[in-house]
Amino acid sequence: MSMIDRLVLREIRGPWVFGVLVFTVLVTAGSFLYEFTRFLSQGADWREAILLVGLLLPGVVAKTFSMAMLLGTLLAFGRLSGDSEITALRASGVSMARIMLPVGAFGLAVAIAGFLMGEYLVPAAAYRAEGLRDSLKRFVEKGRQTEASWAVMEDSRLKANLTAKDFDLAQNTLNGVTMVFYDAAERPSSIMWVASMRFQDGVLGDTEKMKLGWCIQGEAVLYDLGTGSIARFQDAYPQGIESPEVTPENLVAARLGNLDAFSMTEIEEQIEELRSAPNPDEKQIANLRFGYWNKIALPLAALVFGLVGAPLGIRGQRAGSATGFWLSVIIIFFYTLLTNVLSIAAQGGRTSPWLASFLPIFAGLAAAIWLIRRKDG
Repeated sequence: MSMIDRLVLREIRGPWVFGVLVFTVLVTAGSFLYEFTRFLSQGADWREAILLVGLLLPGVVAKTFSMAMLLGTLLAFGRLSGDSEITALRASGVSMARIMLPVGAFGLAVAIAGFLMGEYLVPAAAYRAEGLRDSLKRFVEKGRQTEASWAVMEDSRLKANLTAKDFDLAQNTLNGVTMVFYDAAERPSSIMWVASMRFQDGVLGDTEKMKLGWCIQGEAVLYDLGTGSIARFQDAYPQGIESPEVTPENLVAARLGNLDAFSMTEIEEQIEELRSAPNPDEKQIANLRFGYWNKIALPLAALVFGLVGAPLGIRGQRAGSATGFWLSVIIIFFYTLLTNVLSIAAQGGRTSPWLASFLPIFAGLAAAIWLIRRKDG
């Protein structure tokens, strides 16, 4: 590692860590503070409320990695230019492209760390947070219920349709369930009503895990539309009826706009499930596709913000941290605005979800190249 690399990286590291802390506090306060205080004021367990914020933090931190990269480079290069170190490097014949090399390397490292965090740590924490949030809302909103529905397909044929009066994610239960089964011609053949169903896993042997799926709890009634017969069952499925092929993750994906709770593989599975439905929700599919590509585009913004922030931070005189902070806020605001507009366009079918995810990245890279060349002139 050359002296230039050490100099630039040493200046960026501290402001980047500072930026992660600042933006994490701001985003957390803006997103969850009202909900947190609402739960506490209505008598919810304060430990569960704090745990909810803790579970949501990884998702926030993964997003602030990129924001902090912008602030870090603005502050770092503001100090370097204020101390005339950039001027000294340029006078020694060092090009702006060479000075930007460690910035790009650091930004890429941050992007990779953000991607890995968003793929492996955030989904588990966010999914658990969704269950805990559901539990807290049920406590403060007495009688709260969440409806759920799912079409069960087999070889592109509608096999069954499930609707539930209430889906309790915290307990992994469906209450007041009605299942309509269809024959080979996709005509209703029987209807089953179940008081409650609970999703659980069973262990087969020491290492192999077998999903048992939805287990009936309490009474179940099966009505055969062909014969008109009625059969009642307790804590078990009638002969010939299997557990519906749907998971709590499927039901959560159908109602969530925030896809932090899912990895790219899980989002891809949800897309395939929706595509196999009789009347696929194209808007939801577009939203999932946008979320899928955004799992890459969002961390990659760290590289873009770093390459944009560094040349913008170079000024003739030393600038205060407030200048860098507000400049980063303004850039992030317009970047987020562009992303949201493109997300709406993708959901409306006016643009490709892939293009909507990566267009801000392309625009940012173009701006970075222009800024670097301008400073090199």
